[in-house]
Amino acid sequence: MPDDCLFCRIVRGDIPVPFVYETPQCVAFRDINPQAPLHVLVVPREHVASLDAARDPALIGELSLAAAEIARREGVAERGYRTVMNTNAEAGQTVFHVHLHLLGGRALGWPPG
Repeated sequence: MPDDCLFCRIVRGDIPVPFVYETPQCVAFRDINPQAPLHVLVVPREHVASLDAARDPALIGELSLAAAEIARREGVAERGYRTVMNTNAEAGQTVFHVHLHLLGGRALGWPPG
């Protein structure tokens, strides 16, 4: 894991962040700048810079299934939720460690931005 990657530091425990969900493949924690009442980041333990760099479909599937489970646990699954993966700078990716945003708890408009 790169020493300078923010999410790798969180996964390693260098930056203490409470996890809302955890598996051997991924962790999830609340976003520090939430864009909805529920805004959780689902992050693989393995460092992968972006969706473009991902080579393991099971890892990407794990992030999606983790988000669905968190949405159920947080009580937003039936009302609806959104999952988003920003890929590279122009799409808004600011931390270059692939991650999935789980957003819910309010009506989410379309198009998103």
